[in-house]
Amino acid sequence: MNKAILIGRLTKDPEMRTTTTGLTVTSFTVAVSRPFAEANGERGTDFLNCVVWRKQAENVAKYCQKGTQVAVEGRIQTRSYDAQDGSKRYVTEIVCDNVTFLGSKGDAGSAPRNYDNNEQTFNNDIVTTDISEDPFKDFGNEITLSDDDLPF
Repeated sequence: MNKAILIGRLTKDPEMRTTTTGLTVTSFTVAVSRPFAEANGERGTDFLNCVVWRKQAENVAKYCQKGTQVAVEGRIQTRSYDAQDGSKRYVTEIVCDNVTFLGSKGDAGSAPRNYDNNEQTFNNDIVTTDISEDPFKDFGNEITLSDDDLPF
């Protein structure tokens, strides 16, 4: 099984390209803190290259930027290519099946944001409704059920 799940922050703005066949692909790097401290007491960080395709590639390029916190789910893939100097180069990257936007650099420590599709803006407003009076008062008479009315 080849499965990778990461949570981290983008180290730079994502780079979106279009292939010759018309597919959209976006590349980005995620910085992930290690769960343990080094011998000197500092926690290390891994910088993992990620690639995402098609519509999700467009969304990552549009809504993410340097510092955005994301959760990435995908698989590890190694590919090779011939460099200009004739040497063979190897690249290991995460091919993303799913990228979830958890927040941005400015949101560190704050609650997750809600996305309003109509206004195309992010907001933290939570709409509440006052239910100090019965919200069903205008629906008619009360219905009573007996145990015989239930199917189980």
